[in-house]
Amino acid sequence: MRVLITGVGGALGGRVASLVEDLREVEAVAGLDVVAPSRALRRTEVSVVDPRERRLVANAVKRFRPTAVLHLGIYEPDARATPRVAAERTMAGTTTVLGVAAEIGGLDRIVVRSGFEIYGRRPNSTQVPDETATPDPTSAFGRTLLRTEQLAQATADSVGATCSVLRFATVVGPDVPSPLARYLRLRVVPVNGIPDAPLSLLHVDDAARAIVASLRLRLDGPLNVAGEGSVTAFQAALLGGNIPLPTFGPWWSVARRISSAIGSPVPDHLLELLQRGRVADISRLQVLPDLLPSLSTMEVARALHTWTTQPASPQTPTNAIDADGKAVGASSGKR
Repeated sequence: MRVLITGVGGALGGRVASLVEDLREVEAVAGLDVVAPSRALRRTEVSVVDPRERRLVANAVKRFRPTAVLHLGIYEPDARATPRVAAERTMAGTTTVLGVAAEIGGLDRIVVRSGFEIYGRRPNSTQVPDETATPDPTSAFGRTLLRTEQLAQATADSVGATCSVLRFATVVGPDVPSPLARYLRLRVVPVNGIPDAPLSLLHVDDAARAIVASLRLRLDGPLNVAGEGSVTAFQAALLGGNIPLPTFGPWWSVARRISSAIGSPVPDHLLELLQRGRVADISRLQVLPDLLPSLSTMEVARALHTWTTQPASPQTPTNAIDADGKAVGASSGKR
């Protein structure tokens, strides 16, 4: 296999690249992102390019000629980019990478990162949707995920490839720039009044292992992935010794403004989660032991209060090049 990983510069993408490098069936690995990975990679050729630079992205894909695409370049609003830029990068990268990979020929499998946001949280919607539920997103990020899934499936159908769609609960980890994790670590955490709805979490390491297992098993179709069980925002705040503040109606607007002012913006998909919760049925996951998360949602929620950001240590440099094939400043970090 020749595996192309989009979003390789993120915490999840870097972990996935490291795992893919160890697969004996993988002939070559390449990655695309706006930044190079912070962790050291042995044999991943990284093209540092903004997904909106379509010509440069297309050149990188054509040069590598992937047979498998791990599309992790799904930019969450207010994580690494503003909501507008995040949506632009996600859609530009999706259309260009998948379109060019299909034109080249040889593409036989696609794995796409998606999320529970795709199900939406309308008052009459299923509270715990499984994979058969019709996607009905009610946030901008959810609509971006739906368009991404549709484009990926259409690409797979056009070339006869499999398309594994991994719908993740909110992914958090010690080096993941998550709006939810930042929010839950505030000293005072506005939470929904009554009721305080449950949510699911997924550790970034478990997400990475699920992606690589899906690649190897060549899964097809959607799959919900989350740590077992659930937690509420109220409980998650208390786990870190923070103060949950019950919030109602118009006071949410005030809470969002204050939170944004102190460096923890609340995009609409996060507000949706805080007000109505976000869980999904993971029954189908139970019969796939290679994809089962090792940490429950409660364990992840407890751990997020102990994480601190660690500076990267100089080690083996990543093989970083720009999209025209020229070497750029290599990044390094812990594996």
